[in-house]
Amino acid sequence: MQGRIIKGIGGFYYVQLGSGEIITCKARGRFRNDGVTPMVGDLVEISLHETGFAAMEDILPRKNALLRPPVANIDLLVIVLSAGVPKPDLLLADKLLIQAHTLQIEPLFVLNKMDAANPEITEEFLADYASFRTLLTSSTTGEGIDALETALTNRVSCFAGQSAVGKSSLLNALFPQLSLETGEMAKKTDRGRHTTRQAELWPFLGGAVLDTPGFSLFEMSELTQDKLNDCYPEFKGVDRECRFTGCRHNAEPDCAVKALLLDGKLTKGRYTRYLEIQKEIEDKHKHRYD
Repeated sequence: MQGRIIKGIGGFYYVQLGSGEIITCKARGRFRNDGVTPMVGDLVEISLHETGFAAMEDILPRKNALLRPPVANIDLLVIVLSAGVPKPDLLLADKLLIQAHTLQIEPLFVLNKMDAANPEITEEFLADYASFRTLLTSSTTGEGIDALETALTNRVSCFAGQSAVGKSSLLNALFPQLSLETGEMAKKTDRGRHTTRQAELWPFLGGAVLDTPGFSLFEMSELTQDKLNDCYPEFKGVDRECRFTGCRHNAEPDCAVKALLLDGKLTKGRYTRYLEIQKEIEDKHKHRYD
């Protein structure tokens, strides 16, 4: 029988079958001997026994996997930002987009807290990320919740974003039975508390939703210039028109990507952060043996 791991605790794995039934399993000893650890999101084959727990027999090939938290087979990365307070961390957003592209996960922006939106922040965000799908939401008024529910249907989705942007509030709107703790904003610092305690996959409309506490970006130092450029849909087809092969789109003359700025097809903010990420990658690569 096949199913998906939705939770793992203390050596026990909870596997949801296609029928919706959840079976408690233990992994065969050979997984440990082979150094293989089952992950939440894994598609697995299990066998049932008349006595004792079901056994996990095999793990099907993963299409992608995150290391922190350890989750597999994600279809959709839901990047949640606030339209007001806290101010969106757009550098983090760009890094999450790079991670999604590299792992072949579709990104979806959710600009939350539209009931208390700052018009300038909203306008800047929508201009910077016009190439990406964005939903405008408010867990307070219910704006955009139906559209978010539709986007998650039949997908395995992972929520990520900075603290206090309303991830738990959105999940509460989707899963009222969970009653997740939500963080209160610190009055003086405008920073929120981390509130999610553990990662768990929640079955949802033919798919599943995973809230990911402590979501960590992978190490980007191994990205080549070409791979970095591939993560920017604004560059597609344009970078071939640069004067120099392997153009870094920085100080080189006759750069077609920089020309996008003049044409209004690339925003200054998005380009400035691209250069910042490029420098970070180069610095880490330069000092990789330090």
